[in-house]
Amino acid sequence: MRGDKQPYFGLTGTMLNVWVTIACTTAMTLYGYDQGVFGGIIITKDFLHTMGEPDAKLQGTIVSLYDIGCFLGAMSTFVFGEGLGRKKTLMTGTAIVSIGAILQTAAFSVPQITVARIITGIGNGINTATAPVWQSETSKPDFRGKLVVFELIINIAGFSLSNWMTYGFSFTSGSIAWRFPLAFQLFFSTILFATVPWLPESPRWLLAHGYHDEGLGILAALEGEHATPNDDYILNQKNIILEAVRIEQETAPTWMEILRGKTGTTGMVSRLLLGAGTQWMHQLVGINVTSYYLPLVLQSSVGLSNNLARLLAACNSISYFIFSFAGLLLIERVGRRKLMMWGAAGQCVCYIFISALLSRADDPEYGHEFAAGATAFFFLYYIFFGICWQGVPWLYPTEINSLSMRTKGVAVGTASNWLCNYLVVQLTPLGIANLDWRFYLIWVVFNAIFVPLVWLVYPETANRQLEDIDKLYRENKFMLFVFRNKEAIQVKRPQRFIDADEQRMEMFTISEQEEEDRKDRMKRRDEE
Repeated sequence: MRGDKQPYFGLTGTMLNVWVTIACTTAMTLYGYDQGVFGGIIITKDFLHTMGEPDAKLQGTIVSLYDIGCFLGAMSTFVFGEGLGRKKTLMTGTAIVSIGAILQTAAFSVPQITVARIITGIGNGINTATAPVWQSETSKPDFRGKLVVFELIINIAGFSLSNWMTYGFSFTSGSIAWRFPLAFQLFFSTILFATVPWLPESPRWLLAHGYHDEGLGILAALEGEHATPNDDYILNQKNIILEAVRIEQETAPTWMEILRGKTGTTGMVSRLLLGAGTQWMHQLVGINVTSYYLPLVLQSSVGLSNNLARLLAACNSISYFIFSFAGLLLIERVGRRKLMMWGAAGQCVCYIFISALLSRADDPEYGHEFAAGATAFFFLYYIFFGICWQGVPWLYPTEINSLSMRTKGVAVGTASNWLCNYLVVQLTPLGIANLDWRFYLIWVVFNAIFVPLVWLVYPETANRQLEDIDKLYRENKFMLFVFRNKEAIQVKRPQRFIDADEQRMEMFTISEQEEEDRKDRMKRRDEE
């Protein structure tokens, strides 16, 4: 069947997955753009003059309250996200972001810009808690990690775009230097409004909520290659998902039971904490010390001019973007655990050198060379982060949580990210002003701690069906430490899960054949 009446404009398989990826990527690109845009605006003369020359503390408040909005938005998906579904939740977030962008562009005072930042944050919090889930639940296992990481790579493109845009507009005079970069957020909203409505809902969400026919149809559409809802493979996928839903409904404790520590809730609590923990670590490795404030860091800590600080921040964003593609190649090949451990170790070393070199930046003879060395290690830090940490914290909560808890678990994880983000962004200007180079030692310590922490407690989720993780935790209800469990830490999918899928497929085929034989016997009996 062809033509406009076909669902999704007749797109199936790879092309349909591409369009889902475009929508999810746009949502995360908007997040990256918002993450970087205020770093250039907060040092723009007309903006500071319009806002009454705010001091470092008030600047930190203006920038960081956006993260409180993101926290509120992420937590709101905890309440209504599962009921609305992935698409409607994403559209709600996009509408709120658009309102916030308009209000930011039109702001003339600190209260106005602050309220507008919070509103924008609420919308982005909703989107960043929803897009990775929608992407994960519509992707095949072999591509799930790569697609989510790709989203975060394009997120860096948004971050880079904001740096170059604020740098370019720094040469203009008047309020256009900061109002246009803020208004440009609406470009991403337009793409989302044009794509999300006609794309498929998550088949896992549909099946979990009783929409079996729609779920089967979307599983077939995503499979492509002339697949139909009646194909054995599609029906087997449906049965696997429904079995996971049934087990969750029969065994999943209530929130009250979890909070009371009822026996049997250890695995669920552990998975929630692991998902949220990746987001906390995402902030505590020190990325938003520089993502929000790199021009300020290069001015205040390194001593560069306003123009050179902006230019180097923009150049760094290009390097960050290019090296992040290495993460796309490694995410399934080496797994989530190794990337997090390698990244934390490399970032720790970078901050050690940054602290040491900045401690000598006031040297009257060689201060310039020490400052240049510190700048180089800021660049190197972004390379480590882009390759190893950019995508995993957004992917991991969607994989580690069960189907019934995925929306809530990702909401908790994303909210944790934004709450910690707020603390980091709020304290960074004060930390730089009061502690100077010693401020960067904080991030040395955190990165050093995270290497053994990941090794001890984080199971591998690469190359698994989402339902494989459910089975692992059902069989190991009290699993906290994973480093001795080979199946929990190996990168390849455990063979017994592959064998179980093949056996289930064989049994399903046999059952179908038996049903066909039964119908044939009844038909012959009636004819006789």
